[in-house]
Amino acid sequence: MQPHPLTRSPTPDDDSAALDHVRNMVSACIQCGTCTCSCPNALEMDLTPRKMWRLVILGRLADVMASRTFILCSDCYTCTLRCPRGLPLTEAMEALKGIAFARREARHRSSRLFYEKFIQTVQQYGRIREMAFMTRYFMAMKSPMAPFRFATLGLKLMGKGKVEMGLGRFAATPLGALFEKVADLERTPTEPHGKEVRG
Repeated sequence: MQPHPLTRSPTPDDDSAALDHVRNMVSACIQCGTCTCSCPNALEMDLTPRKMWRLVILGRLADVMASRTFILCSDCYTCTLRCPRGLPLTEAMEALKGIAFARREARHRSSRLFYEKFIQTVQQYGRIREMAFMTRYFMAMKSPMAPFRFATLGLKLMGKGKVEMGLGRFAATPLGALFEKVADLERTPTEPHGKEVRG
């Protein structure tokens, strides 16, 4: 799911509507904890997935946005596959990311910029070019210390030939037209059976 930033500050009505969508997705949660037990990242989360869904059901958006739990979701779909109620938990996590990014939550700024610059790089080149991507990301972060956080990992990857140094070994295949087509499809209202509604 690619978040679409709001062009104005979110209002309480925006917040309520956004969370209502996620609440509907997890409203049948029985708080069994299967999602937490199944999550490979649960030990790194400040709130367990089970607690996160409880806060969503209670409508406590501020508490949800203050957590890093949904940001740490790696989309492995294990929780979705094992949920005894068959709830779309991974999709719900992605929806929470979309809300946080649209609200320009300061706590999640680095994650939002990471996603945005990754997608922009893929859109331009048709694949990920590590040097171009990281250059975009570091410039957007506007922090002179940001590159040093990744220096050790970057050197290891470069030593193993895992980072393209921008020498043009692979031809660029821009995907701008494809991204625009998908955006048009998302903006086109559909009938229940998937037929486009033409104005």
